[in-house]
Order: sequence, then structure tokens, then C-alpha cells
Amino acid sequence: MRRLSRLAGVAALVAASVVVRPSLAQGPPDAETSFNSGLQHLRENRPQMALEELKKAVKQDDKNPYFQKALGLAYSQLGKYDEAIQAFRRALVIEPYYVDVHNDLGAALVLSGKRAEGRAEWIAAYNEPTNPTPDLSARNLGQSYLEESNFQEAANWFRSSIGKNPKQLDAYTGLAAALAGLHRPEEAVPVLEAALKEAPGESKLLLALGDVLYRTGRFNEARARLDAVIKKDPTSPEGRRATEMLKHFPR
Repeated sequence: MRRLSRLAGVAALVAASVVVRPSLAQGPPDAETSFNSGLQHLRENRPQMALEELKKAVKQDDKNPYFQKALGLAYSQLGKYDEAIQAFRRALVIEPYYVDVHNDLGAALVLSGKRAEGRAEWIAAYNEPTNPTPDLSARNLGQSYLEESNFQEAANWFRSSIGKNPKQLDAYTGLAAALAGLHRPEEAVPVLEAALKEAPGESKLLLALGDVLYRTGRFNEARARLDAVIKKDPTSPEGRRATEMLKHFPR
């Protein structure tokens, strides 16, 4: 099961929502240079170097919400969630309609242990008509409930995510896990088959499908999916997991 560190606001999934707006992040030339350098470090998983550059950008222009959001992402990647929360909240004070930041703030709050506050941010983002990624807000909510074994609530939110964006692959695997938790793995099979139509050959979908097929006793079909994962890349996390799963199949 995925850890919350994979939620939006920490991974590159959300960093991308910063870098699509460089033309809107204009500030003093030196600040822009530091900002762009910081984004590059974020994309290449160098959060400490990103933090140093983004601090420079914010020092020169502390009224730029995009600078503050990026600073929050750097703090989040470093596990400094209190500082991340402060940066994200400053971004929202500067630009209350910067809805993306609610996803980031929600993740930082949940990761800092403030789960109810974090979910409130995601719900606010999901209900905001101008939110460009409501599917991400719903997926985050589903994941947070999944990690608490609240499978019904998780399933509801994952379905909402898929309804907003049929290409949100994490929502399919999350829904499958929730249905398995509800002891209804047979319902997860068509869910994952639909996902594979959106992303043919995607390893994490094949792995999840192999798992639910195994749970329903369809061992030959399950083995075929897991073999396909291993064939693609036996050394990948999915490939190693598939190899381990096959050890438990009936002889």
C-alpha cells in the first residue's frame, strides 16, 4: 500500500503544477532565475538545493504565490512539514484563488499528523469549480482513508477521482485495494481492466490485476498478468513484487 509521502504536494506529480506557470511567476530578474533554478532542482529530486534557491527567490519577492508554493514543495520533500504548511498558507493569503495549493497544503497537514485539517483542504479543493485537478484532490482523500482501512470511504473517493479523470491511474489501483479490503475483489477486476484500456501494459495496473485475480481464485489469469510484469522489468519494484507473489501460488 502506498505511503502518504506519495500524495500530492510531495511528489513530482504536484511539482509539475508549479512549473506549468512560469509566465505567471514573474518577479525581479534575479528572483526569477533563482525560482527557475529551484524548480529544476525539484524536478531532479534535489530538494536541499531547491530550497536554497527558492529561499533566495522569496527573499527578493515574498509576495509571489508561485515562489511560496515552490518553497513549500521543497520543504515538503525534505520532510519539514511545519515550514511547508507556512509557505503554502502564505501562497493562499497572497492569492486565495490559487486552488492547486490546497492539494499541497492538505498533503503537508496530513503528513504532519493533522489529518482532519488536511482532508478539509482537499475537500475545499475538490468542491472549488476552478480547481484544475479535482481528480487529484479526490485521489488524495481516497488514499488517506485507505491507509486507515476505511475501505468504503476510500472506494467512494477513488470512484469520484476516476469520474473526474478516467486517466487517473492511481485511483484505479486505490479503488481495487479498497474493494479487496471490503472482501469484494471480484468487483476490482473490471475496474483494473478498464484502467488497462487507458494505459495498456502499465506494470502497476497489471500487478494489481494479478493480485485481485489471485484473490478470486483465477490463478492462471493471475499468473499471466504477473509474468507480463516480470517480463517488462524483473528488477523494478513491480517486477520484484510480482516475483514474490508468484512464490505463493498453488503448485
